[in-house]
Amino acid sequence: MAKKLYVGNLSYQTYEDALRNLFSSFGNVESVKIITDRDTGYSKGFGFVEMSTDEEAQAAISGTNGQEFEGRTLKVNEAMDKPQRSDRGNGGGGYGNRW
Repeated sequence: MAKKLYVGNLSYQTYEDALRNLFSSFGNVESVKIITDRDTGYSKGFGFVEMSTDEEAQAAISGTNGQEFEGRTLKVNEAMDKPQRSDRGNGGGGYGNRW
């Protein structure tokens, strides 16, 4: 089963291909996604790499966490599940709250 890794402290000039090349030395990289600002399109300085197996993921963490890449010291660990958001339909402002 694939294992998703969080990769933080990326250079804002890092491209997904460079990240894929770095992690491919530890095994099969299934996907790479650098998170960008929706308004500007610029990198937010972090992303996610999905490795094919748990063993490859652990090797990638061991081999890249704390290492320098493109002038920055990487922070790499297992990605956490995205927290559930509460229902946003209750309360708040907007046109639907007229008294």
